[in-house]
Amino acid sequence: MSVITKDIQSHWRVISPLFSIHSEEEYDLAVKRLNSLIDEVGTNEQHPLYELLDTLGTLIHTYEEKHHSLPECNGPEMLHFFMDEHRLTSSDLPEIGSQEVVSEILNSKCELNLSHIRTLAKRFHVSPAVFV
Repeated sequence: MSVITKDIQSHWRVISPLFSIHSEEEYDLAVKRLNSLIDEVGTNEQHPLYELLDTLGTLIHTYEEKHHSLPECNGPEMLHFFMDEHRLTSSDLPEIGSQEVVSEILNSKCELNLSHIRTLAKRFHVSPAVFV
C-alpha cells in the first residue's frame, strides 16, 4: 500500500459522509451543509472550499433528480408554488424585497438573483438549485 493510499484512508472515514446521500436524513444534512457553504464561499472560485460546494451541489442535484423529481419549472414558478403551499402573499417575503419586487419576480419581469435564491432556499428549506 502506498503512502498516499494510507494518508487517504486515515481521512476517508471523516470526509466520506460528505460524498454520499442515501436517505432523506442524509439529504437534509447535505442541503444544510450546502447552504452553509454558500453563505461562506458564495461565488468565490478561489475559496478553498469552493470545490466541495460544487461537488456537494452536484450530489444533491443527482439525489433530487432520482428521489424528488419535479416538473420543469423556472425560479418564479417555484416561488409561486412555495407561496401557495405556505399561503403567503408577496408582502410576506420582505427578505426578498418590497411587495412590488416580489410581484415583478412572480410575473417574470425581474429575475431572481443569487441573494434571492439563497434567502428563498433557507426560508423553504430546499436546495438553492430548486430556484435555478
